[in-house]
Amino acid sequence: MAVRPVAGGSVLTLNTLVRLRRGLHTPAAAPLRLPLPEGMTAPLGCDAVAVPAHLGPLIMPRLPRIGCVYADETHWWWLVPADSDYALEWPAPAQYATGAIVPDAPVAPDLIHRPEGKLPYTSPIPLYLVLCRLIGTTPTWSRSISA
Repeated sequence: MAVRPVAGGSVLTLNTLVRLRRGLHTPAAAPLRLPLPEGMTAPLGCDAVAVPAHLGPLIMPRLPRIGCVYADETHWWWLVPADSDYALEWPAPAQYATGAIVPDAPVAPDLIHRPEGKLPYTSPIPLYLVLCRLIGTTPTWSRSISA
């Protein structure tokens, strides 16, 4: 039995239908990673700490040294050395991003601060302390332990 096109239409073969179906189930795009600026290296690996955008301008002037900072409409991101969450609970609303991966972003945030030199890092402890102070929480190592 021959398949004939309908007037003004085209023939859909089984191969075409299979390709169309596969197109509906394409794998999710690779997650976005904050890019290192050209000429910078990350010998300690890279993670990132995100805070809501309204806190970003309050944090910047309080830090003694600022590494690479990225921003979009909702968050500001600081590059920190990998494993900066080891034995450190980053308080909400901060989000710790292993591998400096930006979740659920259609495009990478813009680089808004680049330090001089080759290292992209913000020191995690000062960043943590400034964040705790701004949101009114006690650093985890200062909290009392109940028995």
